[in-house]
Amino acid sequence: MKIWRAASAVDADWLPTVVAIGKFDGVHLGHRALLSELVDRAEEQALTPVVLTFDRNPLAVLAPERNPESLIGPRQRVSLLESLGVSAVLELEFNGALAELGAEDFIERYLVDALQAKTVVVGEGFRFGAQGRGTVDLLRSQGASLGFRVKEVPAISLGDQIISSSRIRGLLAAGDVLAAAVLLGRPHQTTGLVEHGRKLGRTIGFPTANISRDAEGMLPADGVYAGWLWVGGTRYPAAHSVGTNDSVGEVPRLVESHVIGRNDLDLYDQLATVEYLEQIRGWAKFESMDALVHQIGADVESARLTLQRYE
Repeated sequence: MKIWRAASAVDADWLPTVVAIGKFDGVHLGHRALLSELVDRAEEQALTPVVLTFDRNPLAVLAPERNPESLIGPRQRVSLLESLGVSAVLELEFNGALAELGAEDFIERYLVDALQAKTVVVGEGFRFGAQGRGTVDLLRSQGASLGFRVKEVPAISLGDQIISSSRIRGLLAAGDVLAAAVLLGRPHQTTGLVEHGRKLGRTIGFPTANISRDAEGMLPADGVYAGWLWVGGTRYPAAHSVGTNDSVGEVPRLVESHVIGRNDLDLYDQLATVEYLEQIRGWAKFESMDALVHQIGADVESARLTLQRYE
């Protein structure tokens, strides 16, 4: 996939385009409906399907106190967009200057001059430009004079609620990775390098792969989860522990994965992806090492039995 980080970097060979605009945090089922429309329109017109997005949530600049934790990181987002047929991404730095750019100027600078858009795909109720004054109606009126069409994709609902990143974020914060997966259209994942820890797990018979604290992908609620650990294209059955490990001393919040039935793996410094399927239990503090070891054994067995249903 081609990634441009400034309008001036866009390659003329990729023009003209069909463009979808949005944050795409999570690339959930609602986003997938929009991206499906993008790819279909691009194929119909034999044009390049491009996503126009930002390097951070605009709230990080506009209202930092309300800026939510990201569901996925930038590398995860690029990988997901590519898997759905997007050919290129224009990722703009969202800063004060961009926040103050008027809607008409945004259209001309990025959609017309940079991307030569012939069709623009947006979600229902899309707003853009300084103070969110740009609307879908403005896009359509500008497109009529500047040479592009606009497709507004309706929001997708499940039950009586619209599928949204904030809804998924709430489910993960509650540990309900199963329900979050339904809205995402896939199991939630955390991806990062396997780093050296205190190796306590190895001494009690349950070695773990400690995923780096700068990993991409929001950590769900503290607790134990059944899932998979992907390393180098290999999928391992695993029990994932998310928390601060305060039973054995305070450390920053992280995820550790025990590969079920394997004590011989050396995964250090490799890129690993933790895939969460179901929560086994919530977080608990144990008063003794014996109690902790007993519970870990029970957790691993519960995870093994849970994973059998996914085989």
